Amino acid sequence: MTDEETYEALTQFDNAEPTLWPNVSPEQWNDYRWQLKNRVSSLAALESKMKLCAEERAGVLLAGHKLAMSITPHFFQLIDRNDPDCPIRQQVIPRMEEGWTAPDEMADPCGEDSHMPVPGLVHRYPDRVLFLVTDRCASYCRYCTRSRVVSGVGDQQLEIQWEAAFQYLEKHQEVRDVLLSGGDPLLLSDDKLDRILTRLRAIPHIQFVRIGSRIPIFLPQRITPELCTMLQKHHPLFVSIHSNHPRELTTEVRDALGRLANAGIPLGNQSVLLRGINDQPNIQRALVHKLLMCRVRPYYLYQCDLINGSSHLRTSVATGLDIIEKLRGHTTGYGIPQYVIDGPGGGGKIPLNPEYILNRQPGRVMLRNYENAVFEYPDPQPMPNHVRDELLSQTNQLNTTHVG
Repeated sequence: MTDEETYEALTQFDNAEPTLWPNVSPEQWNDYRWQLKNRVSSLAALESKMKLCAEERAGVLLAGHKLAMSITPHFFQLIDRNDPDCPIRQQVIPRMEEGWTAPDEMADPCGEDSHMPVPGLVHRYPDRVLFLVTDRCASYCRYCTRSRVVSGVGDQQLEIQWEAAFQYLEKHQEVRDVLLSGGDPLLLSDDKLDRILTRLRAIPHIQFVRIGSRIPIFLPQRITPELCTMLQKHHPLFVSIHSNHPRELTTEVRDALGRLANAGIPLGNQSVLLRGINDQPNIQRALVHKLLMCRVRPYYLYQCDLINGSSHLRTSVATGLDIIEKLRGHTTGYGIPQYVIDGPGGGGKIPLNPEYILNRQPGRVMLRNYENAVFEYPDPQPMPNHVRDELLSQTNQLNTTHVG
C-alpha cells in the first residue's frame, strides 16, 4: 500500500473480536476481571495461540529475570500473528535483544531513585511530584522505563510508604500538582483509588491531580461507569493515556475514552517513539488524528529512554525531529505533540523541535515555515518621542473640543 492508503486504513476504528477465545461469552469478554484473569503470561499460553520466531522464544525465556510478560486478551487480539514485525506484537512480546545492555543504557534512566525523598514519591520538579502507587500493570511494555521495579520479577522492588508520602505532601506547600503512576493506578480498585484521591484532595495547596495510565488501551473494559463517577468527584483531575500506534485505538478504546471525557476529565496522550513501530510520519499522523477523534490531545512524543535492553527499539533523534517537521503545517496544531527527551540520569523533560530560526540578530529574527519560506520578524520598538508628543498634543486638542 502507498503511505496514503496505509494512513486511511489505520484511521479506521475496528473491534477487538475474541476470535482466539471462541468460547468466551460477550459478558465475560467485556468484564475486565475476566480479561485480567485470562492474560497471556507464559510461554505455553503464548505458543498455544501463535508461532514465535526464535528471537521471541528466547526473549520470553529470558523475561522472567527482567520484566514479566503479560498481555490482556483484548490487546492480544490486535497482534498480527503472521508478522514478527507487527507493531502491536513488538511492544508486548519479549525478544532476545532485551538480554543485551548497550553501553549507555541504565536501570533508572530518569534518575527517579535519586529524587525520592520518601519511598514511592519522586520530587524532581519544583512544583510537582510523581507518586508511584503500584508496581503492577495490565500488560507490560517491553521498553518500560520502570522495568527495574514493575511486574515483580526484577531485583528491585517498589516500596511505598503511604503515610510518610502524604505527610511529605502536606508539609511541602510548593507542591501543587501530583501525578499518580506506577505501574498503573487504574489497576487499583475503585475504593482504593478513591481513598488516595480523597487524601490528596484534603491537602489545600494541591491544585490538581493527574493519573498516568495505559489501562484504557490495554484494558478498556476497566473504564466502567462506576469508575468514571468516582473519578468525577475529584476534579480538577487529568488523565494521560499511553498509545503508540493507531491500531491500538479500537472501538472499545474509543468508547472507554469517551466515558472518561464525558465525566469531564481532560485527556492527553503520551507516546514513545519506537523503531519499526511508529517511526514513520504517516503512522504518527494517523495516530494523532485518531486520538483527536477519541477526544484525546496528543501531548508528548518521548524519545525512548535509555532503559536496559532497549537499543533494538530506539530510534535516532533525527527521526523524531523529521516526524515533527512533517506534522507541522500538515495537520492541526492540536494534533502535534511536543517531542521530548528525558535527560538521562534525572535531567527532566527537554523539548526538541526542528530548527525554524535561521538567524538571530539584535532587533530581528529570520524564520522559516513548514514550506521553507523565509520570513523576517522584528522585535518590538519603543514609540519615538516625537510621535508620543504628537499623540499627546492631539489628545489635548480633543479634550478641549469635548469640554467646549
